Amino acid sequence: QVHLVESGGGLVQAGGSLRLSCAASGRTSNNLAMGWFRQAPGKEREFVATIAWGAGITNTADSVKGRFTISRDNAKNTVTLQMTSLKPEDTGVYFCAASSRGVVPITIPFYDYWGQGTQVTVAS
Repeated sequence: QVHLVESGGGLVQAGGSLRLSCAASGRTSNNLAMGWFRQAPGKEREFVATIAWGAGITNTADSVKGRFTISRDNAKNTVTLQMTSLKPEDTGVYFCAASSRGVVPITIPFYDYWGQGTQVTVAS
């Protein structure tokens, strides 16, 4: 089992920045890919970004490319999502997820473990 806890959400004005963190515990030695997803009210959960266990391979959704950056510290079992130039449409609950399948998976079924989520609200 892998336990994920997100932090860093909050309320920010459009154009501002937020930094989300995800701390992993448990069986974190399984070379897990880590991802971020988000879910806006009334909408389906969608992929935001993912990062492979090693080599710094990442994949980012087109909607956030150039504004969001995913990174990880394997020694500390943490993954971070740096979000800049935030827009009201970035509002939602952001979930951290871990996958033991695929290098940089972008679809929900590939992810085995999920955090509880952290709310991000971008005011216009």
